[in-house]
Amino acid sequence: MKIGERGQVTIPKDIRDRFGLSPETEVEFKVVGGSIVLKKAPRKLNLAKWKGRCGKTFAKLGYTSVDEYIEDVRGR
Repeated sequence: MKIGERGQVTIPKDIRDRFGLSPETEVEFKVVGGSIVLKKAPRKLNLAKWKGRCGKTFAKLGYTSVDEYIEDVRGR
């Protein structure tokens, strides 16, 4: 396999299928020893959509904040 004019390489289909690499999958390159390692980047969780969802439930349970609930669960 050769690197193309623009520095691109094609990952063989069997490897893409095995590791779930599809178009738009983010990857990372690392140098390990004297080798280049391609690694699937960890997915980023979008937690913003969950912000504020538990407030009413925690209030019903008598807590004023998530932190207060966590402290109670941990027994502090």
